[in-house]
Amino acid sequence: MPSTSRRTSVFTESLIREMSRVAARHGAINLAQGFPDWDPPAALVQAGRDAMDSGRHQYAVTWGSPELRNALGAKIARFIGVPVEADRELVVTCGATEAMMVAMMTVCDPGDRVGMFSPFYENYSADAILTGATPVHVPLHPPTYRFDPDELRRAFASGLKAFVLCNPSNPCGRVFTREELLYIAALAEEFDVFVLTDEVYEHIVFAPHRHTYFATLPGMAKRTLMCSSLSKTFSITGWRLGYVHAAPEIIAQARKVHDFLTVGAAAPLQHAVVTALNFPASYYDELAAEYAASRDVLLGYLDQTGLTYTKPEGAYFVMLDISPFGYASDVEFSHWMTREIGVAPVPGSSFFAHPENRYVRLNFAKKPDTLHAAGERLLKLRR
Repeated sequence: MPSTSRRTSVFTESLIREMSRVAARHGAINLAQGFPDWDPPAALVQAGRDAMDSGRHQYAVTWGSPELRNALGAKIARFIGVPVEADRELVVTCGATEAMMVAMMTVCDPGDRVGMFSPFYENYSADAILTGATPVHVPLHPPTYRFDPDELRRAFASGLKAFVLCNPSNPCGRVFTREELLYIAALAEEFDVFVLTDEVYEHIVFAPHRHTYFATLPGMAKRTLMCSSLSKTFSITGWRLGYVHAAPEIIAQARKVHDFLTVGAAAPLQHAVVTALNFPASYYDELAAEYAASRDVLLGYLDQTGLTYTKPEGAYFVMLDISPFGYASDVEFSHWMTREIGVAPVPGSSFFAHPENRYVRLNFAKKPDTLHAAGERLLKLRR
């Protein structure tokens, strides 16, 4: 028999999804995989029912139904402060996961180099490898997760075709400052590099931090492919609705990639989510406030354990330092914690390019009752 492709031998299955299976096996509270345990807004759920009842069961326009692209363009324009041409600057995808794959394949050829910060969301390296590109990792240094400007410059100077920027950052919760982003933008301009942004947590940012849309920085609209989704904003991770927003000449190519990857996202769900995109501005303020309260609940319990963590500035994850437990393997620790403590984390090593066993990631996208139950169990970690 012939062998399978070489590319499949250089990355593993997702440890995030694996820890969800481990959690289920042990009846543990799943703080590993980042999805909420509450229902989406009632108006959105009802819109989904209505879409099903109205016969929207066949293909939508490949790159997104006109009503969704129009509503999405209006929503994006409201937040970035720049008009969006819904017919020329958007392609709707099957979640931000496909959006990033589309973006990567649109701008990169086999043999190209793709930069990204480490720690990073595990899909990025796999996306580069599946594209035939080589990942180039630049460290964000714990516990503050800041980058060294000289290290970043060397990476850009090494011949990058694209750079992936997750902001707010999964897994470490960094919200990059405008000054940091301007430095990245200057490097992208100097070395003629595309920037692929993952901005799925754009509305989950904690004061005094603010989210800056990279494409709004001087000169960046022409070289930025903004990848995002509606999953985190509207608590519909299973609906798999994402998008790429970029300049028309880039989107014209991205639509071709998307067409042959998935054809299109689910038609009735595209129709339904227009309802959510028309929610008032207060919805986004309340979302951030609710997640800030959830963060404080989980961090309050972690404070009682005496363990060290990095306070998230955005997104809904916290990196916990487990080095006092003395485990050589964070994977082994994560399985022990799931089995014995009853709370499932993600081993931090799955996010780092270099060997790193000091951290696990927890998520707080859970109802208060869930977080309190998890917190009571986490108190067993007291040193």
